Amino acid sequence: MIRHDALWAMTAAAQAEAVRGGEISALELVDSHLERIAEVNPQVNAVTQLTAERAREAASQTDRRRAAGEALGPLAGVPFTVKESTAVQGVPTTLGTPRFRDLVAPADAPPVARLRAAGAIPIGHSNMPTLILAGMHTRSELFGDTVNPWDRSRTPGGSSGGDAVAVATGMAALGLGNDSGGSVRIPASFCGVAGLKPTTGRFPADHRVLGPDDPGAASQMLVTDGPLARTVADLRLAYEALAGTDPRDPRAVPAPLYGEPLPGPVKVAVVADPGGHGVHPAVRGAVTAAADALRDAGYDVRETADVPRMAEALEAYARITVTEFAPTWPAVRKLLGEGGDRYIQMAMEKTPPANAAELTKLMGTWLGIRRSWAEFLDEYPLLLGPVFTEPPVEPGLESRDEAGRERVAQGMRLCTVTSFAGVPAVAVPTGVSDGLPCGVQIIGRAFREDLCLTAAQTIENRLSALTPIDPHPQNPHHHTLKGVAQGRVRAGQGL
Repeated sequence: MIRHDALWAMTAAAQAEAVRGGEISALELVDSHLERIAEVNPQVNAVTQLTAERAREAASQTDRRRAAGEALGPLAGVPFTVKESTAVQGVPTTLGTPRFRDLVAPADAPPVARLRAAGAIPIGHSNMPTLILAGMHTRSELFGDTVNPWDRSRTPGGSSGGDAVAVATGMAALGLGNDSGGSVRIPASFCGVAGLKPTTGRFPADHRVLGPDDPGAASQMLVTDGPLARTVADLRLAYEALAGTDPRDPRAVPAPLYGEPLPGPVKVAVVADPGGHGVHPAVRGAVTAAADALRDAGYDVRETADVPRMAEALEAYARITVTEFAPTWPAVRKLLGEGGDRYIQMAMEKTPPANAAELTKLMGTWLGIRRSWAEFLDEYPLLLGPVFTEPPVEPGLESRDEAGRERVAQGMRLCTVTSFAGVPAVAVPTGVSDGLPCGVQIIGRAFREDLCLTAAQTIENRLSALTPIDPHPQNPHHHTLKGVAQGRVRAGQGL
């Protein structure tokens, strides 16, 4: 018999299997997570809008369907959180700003709808930096700071930090974030969970915020929705549910979930210090441990000098995104609250917007960089490297001053470049160093998420999963973060 108080600690796969098999009800599973949220969220402030009653009703519907003999989906009853930037029907999509606190979504965003169709149940929204623009640290003007459960003096990362913390602490089995330069992978690595950034066009999405107008080219091409989970097997279940096409996203490609097996041992390029800017010993050790795990499992692991066109890609990424932000920046910065504009403002002061001719040329550069990466991955189907080139940093470092911003930009450089190249990547934990989780990312050819997931599973099999965990107790020598003591969850029991 499965203990009710342990349900939240089970993997998503085990939860769904138990619901399908009648060992537990979906309502019991949701209630177990709601109790965990009540216990843990006041300490970490990751769940923002709790949709308790909606989740309980969805769970009851699942139980009625099972009682009627209907087949249930692969994620039957599994609770998941949804980033504040992604629409959940009937719930405000606040993007963490008070201005949007009443912006109720008329329909689920495509990835939410796909997870629901697989049987999963949204249990609440999760915190993120205001408008996704306020920095890497998860702090929103509306909900305050989210705490890293491993160490309150370190950031949980972002911008999908609320989902990473919720998953790491057992408040949800899955999280739905998005990534345009590390926003799934960095919080996954900083919180000790797994995360997937898919190929551009693999998952259908709708990133419109207000009204019918679509965002610009950078937002269209760089932002990809992606799941977070405690195990790679759970990540795979989410990947299978999220992939496909949707009429709301003409970019989504009906590519096969699994490609043809590769002949011979799969070649893996290892780059511990992309760009040669330096890497922390703990991060280098994580890359070495992952490389050893792959080598021992039969992969052809080879140290490689560097990745393609790193400096050029970083420069082009910055110039294109700044150019897109520039026209609306005077209005947008007013929504970010005190100090919330510093991260983007410093970027704009460093990188001027491009004119029309320069932007046209940059679009050609972007295609050329994607070609260079495709050629590199044609030789090495997988690339192993760091998610962030140092351990989790202090909250708000990127917005403190230019030196802090540059340090964070350098730390996340491999995430930024692989988002620019549009290729898939899986972040996977490798262990703990000085009380903080370590991890790596496995990057692959376009639409070969299956190769990345299999390699990540190999690493996890050797080095084991790190979560769920209880939040680390308050250290009196560490600073107090705004909004955490109150555990501010938007009143949502009736949602």
